[in-house]
Amino acid sequence: MLRIEDIDLSRCRLRWETQIFEDLEWLGIHWPKPVLRQSLRLSAYRDALFRLWREGLLYPCRCTRKDITAAASAPQEGPEIHGPDGLVYPGTCRNKIVSYRDYPLPDSPLRLNMAMAGFYGESRSGAEMFYFTESGAGPNGETGLIEFSAEDALLNIGDIVLARREMGTSYHLSVVLDDAFQGVSHVSRGEDLFEATKIHVILQKILGLPTPVYHHHALIRDETGKRLAKRDDARAISKYREEGASARDIRQMVGL
Repeated sequence: MLRIEDIDLSRCRLRWETQIFEDLEWLGIHWPKPVLRQSLRLSAYRDALFRLWREGLLYPCRCTRKDITAAASAPQEGPEIHGPDGLVYPGTCRNKIVSYRDYPLPDSPLRLNMAMAGFYGESRSGAEMFYFTESGAGPNGETGLIEFSAEDALLNIGDIVLARREMGTSYHLSVVLDDAFQGVSHVSRGEDLFEATKIHVILQKILGLPTPVYHHHALIRDETGKRLAKRDDARAISKYREEGASARDIRQMVGL
């Protein structure tokens, strides 16, 4: 399956989407058509957010990045902790009084109350636990049954944003809902997303959705060990193709 994850329309360009199609077809990869577009599923994301809101699992947050950095750096907060979404939110707005009868305006960023989300885990040995099956390996070799506690999620993930001001949703929420909608049973992704997978497992438990089997793979790196990423102007597949590489050459480069 091919999914166009275009919830951030300000960063989407038709030419980039066309390049995705051309590169995959050149590699001999084919998919059912038409493709699923996240920009056409915004109502599904809103419905899920409204459900989470009514259950008291979300709260509006007006903190800026500067506010978060200042609060997290305060002496009484201890050392800064970075999670899969960057600096772990210190919970500044978590305990503010909110009327859950009134859904916030669309431009209100909404955070998941991770303290409340922890109650959706499975009780084991007196602690609430979440888990998933890993058929690959995380960055530290984690494999097999991966378990993590609600307390760990609160400390090392924190109250993540599930609805951004400019999009009305977030990657984490959208991908979880779309995986379930499309019947995805196995997910293969880079090991850099291993910690983010914990967010997805928590959302699956809260929303009553199945948890796929996950396979995290090693990242492709250059000769200096730096991972290849588009934000670092890494070479595109089209660049290799223009220089005469074959689809077989690309498959060999990634170990296939």
